Amino acid sequence: MHRTRIRVIEDALDANNTIARANREDFDQAAVKVVNLMSAPGAGKTTLLERALPDLGGVRAGVLEGDVQGSYDADRIVSLHVPVTQINTDPGFGGECHLDANMVRSAIPALPLQEIDLLLIENVGNLVCPAEFRVGEDARVMVSAITEGEDKPLKYPLMFRTCELVLVNKIDLLEHLDFDLDLFLHNLDAVHPGVPRLLVSARTGEGVQEWSRWLTRLVMPVEAPV
Repeated sequence: MHRTRIRVIEDALDANNTIARANREDFDQAAVKVVNLMSAPGAGKTTLLERALPDLGGVRAGVLEGDVQGSYDADRIVSLHVPVTQINTDPGFGGECHLDANMVRSAIPALPLQEIDLLLIENVGNLVCPAEFRVGEDARVMVSAITEGEDKPLKYPLMFRTCELVLVNKIDLLEHLDFDLDLFLHNLDAVHPGVPRLLVSARTGEGVQEWSRWLTRLVMPVEAPV
């Protein structure tokens, strides 16, 4: 019984990865770079997108919003005159707490891939499930707000271990919270040694320019001098 359960889980992940590779082929064919933005609910993903999107220079960006219900975040992004596509996991996908490759594939026909250079996928807010499911992205970015505590990398290691960048958000609140930033960074290095990290504040804009530059470099890498 136990082995059967493991086999089912492996089969589900294998099927997801097959679809993720198909998504990646479509994105590569359209020359679109894709970022999977993950976090707990309320960490500040949408606000960080609102801050970064106007500062991407010549990079044309689009957003794929994942939510269980509603379009509140998508409505906020639309006001920036950025193309937005909404995925709701309930009822169409059973109210899942994450986006998977098949959900993203269902949205590809609605994405203006020929008109953008960068697709930002704002995943459903959750600290467990999104890390398990590749969707065809080039990079994963994890947003962790200091209001969540220093222990989150240790309690949810896969979320931090599978990303290429960690945004430590809400640092404007440092002086008001009993939060040990050095301890958080130590815990981060314990699960993902040396992972790039940026200290940011979606509210004040601190560090957001560096976040925008990171996105821009993903699309237009700076060539090393000869």
